[in-house]
Amino acid sequence: MTSFSDRAVASLPTLLDSIIEKLRGTPLDVYVLNERITVTRALLSGAAFFILLKLLLGKSKKRKYVSNLAKVGRSIGSAHANGLPEYDIIVIGGGTAGCALASRLTENPDIRVLMLEAGGSGRAQPDSRMPAGFPRLYMVKEHVYNFWTEKQTSANGKRKFWPRAKMLGGCSSINAQMAQYGAPGDFDEWASIIGDESWSWKNFAQYFRKFETFNPHPDYPKVDSSARGSKGPVNVGFFNTASEWVNLFVDACVGVGIPRTHDFNGVTGTVGAARVMTYVSKNFERVSAESAYLTPDVLSRPNLTVAIGATVTRILFETSKSSSKPRAVGVEFANTENGPRFQANAKKEVILSTGAVQSPAVLMLSGVGPAEYLKSKGISVVADLPGVGKHLVDHPVVDLYFKNHPTIASLMFMRPKTLSQGFMFARSLLQYFVLGTGGVLAMNFGEAAAFVRTDDPILFPPSQYPEKLVDSTSAKDSPDLELFSTPMAYKEHAQVFFDVDTVSLHAYLLRPTSRGEILLDSTNPFAHPIVNPNYLSTREDLMKLVRSVRLLLKISQQEPIKSHLDHTSTRADLDHQLHLKSNAQLEELVRERVETIYHPTSTCRMAKQEEGGVVDKSLRVYGIEGLRVCDASIFPSIVSGHTAGACYATAEKLADQIREEFASKKR
Repeated sequence: MTSFSDRAVASLPTLLDSIIEKLRGTPLDVYVLNERITVTRALLSGAAFFILLKLLLGKSKKRKYVSNLAKVGRSIGSAHANGLPEYDIIVIGGGTAGCALASRLTENPDIRVLMLEAGGSGRAQPDSRMPAGFPRLYMVKEHVYNFWTEKQTSANGKRKFWPRAKMLGGCSSINAQMAQYGAPGDFDEWASIIGDESWSWKNFAQYFRKFETFNPHPDYPKVDSSARGSKGPVNVGFFNTASEWVNLFVDACVGVGIPRTHDFNGVTGTVGAARVMTYVSKNFERVSAESAYLTPDVLSRPNLTVAIGATVTRILFETSKSSSKPRAVGVEFANTENGPRFQANAKKEVILSTGAVQSPAVLMLSGVGPAEYLKSKGISVVADLPGVGKHLVDHPVVDLYFKNHPTIASLMFMRPKTLSQGFMFARSLLQYFVLGTGGVLAMNFGEAAAFVRTDDPILFPPSQYPEKLVDSTSAKDSPDLELFSTPMAYKEHAQVFFDVDTVSLHAYLLRPTSRGEILLDSTNPFAHPIVNPNYLSTREDLMKLVRSVRLLLKISQQEPIKSHLDHTSTRADLDHQLHLKSNAQLEELVRERVETIYHPTSTCRMAKQEEGGVVDKSLRVYGIEGLRVCDASIFPSIVSGHTAGACYATAEKLADQIREEFASKKR
């Protein structure tokens, strides 16, 4: 028999629906005196319900993390007879790759691992766990590094916002959860660049299958499960809530000549249009590197220590008589800029895993990088590696905004401004947090996508696009553009929304030819590095994005999506009349709107040293013993899609290699 409280909770959605219906049918001024009161009451209603939900839910389970750094390191200047605490391996950074490494390495009970993370738990943040909540974290400095680029010369001189996660799970805790891994040709290109076939798709693909568990869905029976992983810690599938726009977008893509596909990561390749698989669990929660790899069972291992609130200030080196190369022997870290500094020893290795912005910064702060540049900053040179911080590449995106007809269910209540919207939002909170049935808060927004080539003669007929652009793809069947739809249009990284119902179409360049760099703004390890992606510095990048805008506009005019858009709108902040613009005007639009899609890579490239490489085929830093890098910064070239999967696979591959090295030394 159900209790009264169970029955009461179960009846709340029906009650809220009744209230919402009455509010819709009654003049708003019956309830409010002016717009300010309307907004205030709506927000208070939402807040009251959220408080209720928090009380019903209680606090999320605490995980076994160490916040007292004195328990994992020794403060500088303190006397202790036993010296520094010692581990076999110290992993710097608990991001996408770092969590995978820490988990997999400690499957061997003889390998003692300390992982240091500057932030806290991503799982502890409701806006991270809830698939739709991630944009709310972007401006929260406690959990996200609010980087800004240098002024972008070729993008109207604007500085661009570059959020990077500061929490366990890294950017897998704040991304849009789109589980697409790039193109097979990307990894064949990696193998060619580094000269090692173990990185080619035929060999590297096993590590994508190793990290994933694919969950089949009855609505998508043509996904080939036999080509997907089934026993990995990272769940992927179709558990996210999808809006009506998914099929409209995919069908419109097919209508303009983009082939329909069933799996962007399948045996047929990447090109095509489909709903996107997501890193969302059957419980409608984000699957991050933290939730997947740092499970309670993993954290209970006596050979794994995870410290949070630990910013690494430098890597420690020693030079012995037996080797001409310096050796990484430990790390220095602190909780705050002016707080005590701690140190710990790494008996075997230090693995740097702080991402494409901070990994090169940590190396340079530690004396590894371009020698003359380090000297100009007053940093003692440990190893002269000119490639550190160079070759920065990111996927630049352009967004288009369209007003839709009321034929599609409104999502404006997700940013409530009226009393009825407040109740609708409260109902969504109840559905997600209390009833556990998903709903709109289980949306990931990046729902459907299409991968295409800018030299496709069907999409870009030579008669209309006569200019032959440089082919920057990794293979003949690899794409260089991704198009995707979101069921709400937004600006400023989802911090600004429109006052009407909207949908947005987006395009980003998968294989840009522009290159930037990461530099140090100061020698203070708590200061933000200088970030310069150098967007649109080549004509190819600009013109390919102009082509992508033309293609998006064509899709917007294609049925079945066309009938749901209000193409009579002449609002200047919407794009219904954009098809009337000249190429020169679209070039200006691209320069004005270009932003990051949050995929920086390649600042510590795996490449030959004479070609600007920083790490070798085993991810060892050139010229240094006992130091490796494992994150998106090592990508020899950026992947033709989303970067998280390649980070997981790279970590899985390195963990296998290190465990084998440990085992062979014991034999």
